[in-house]
Amino acid sequence: MFYVYIIYSALKDKYYIGQTSDLEKRIETHRLRKNLGASDWILKYSETYATRIEAVKRELEIKNKKRRAYIEGLISAFG
Repeated sequence: MFYVYIIYSALKDKYYIGQTSDLEKRIETHRLRKNLGASDWILKYSETYATRIEAVKRELEIKNKKRRAYIEGLISAFG
């Protein structure tokens, strides 16, 4: 399984979009290493895919939207 995820940092007021095969480990890595300049990253959204190719395609699709409103729409539909 592969995941596309969106995490959020309140300190930076930023979203980050990525893909991984181990969602929990990847988020923990962001927090511990203070990736992207913050340690308060929380998972806001995720999707599951059978292949990395599908996950990368979807990650790029979300990133290419380049609109915070689009990202926040995905998150609010998520729950």
